[in-house]
Amino acid sequence: MTDAKDSSDLPSAGTSTSIAAADETEKVSSELYDLIGIKGKASDTGPGVTECGGKDPEKFFQIFHPWSFVPESADQLGGVMERLKEELPKHGWKVVEYGRDTSKNQNLNLTADNDAKKHSVNISHRAKNNPPKLSLMVVSGCYQVPDGEKVERF
Repeated sequence: MTDAKDSSDLPSAGTSTSIAAADETEKVSSELYDLIGIKGKASDTGPGVTECGGKDPEKFFQIFHPWSFVPESADQLGGVMERLKEELPKHGWKVVEYGRDTSKNQNLNLTADNDAKKHSVNISHRAKNNPPKLSLMVVSGCYQVPDGEKVERF
């Protein structure tokens, strides 16, 4: 999913209303939260709806869910990215990118796709933030609304 050159490369996530698709994306985020495996607090940001590029915006949409995780203690994040790189594939995720970004902080990034769930995630370990945290962006494949429905935007 993440190597899509344009929207026509986005995999179909099936047929759904925006609300049901957002609920599904929040479930995926919750599973990822559980895989982080350390105590802390997730931000309370909800998912949003965006277009599927060149497809009819009245009928097709994608869900995105940005959120962050701050551990109870900053030192708990040490090694969490390496552990996620090992654990995600055991839960149906395929790690497609792993390494440092080009920012001055050289954040460690992981991108993984889950073909069965039709979702991708990008996780960035922002070790130099105060407080240190993980930033996550979960995105769905491209959904089509059921006949007679319209895409609800939120």
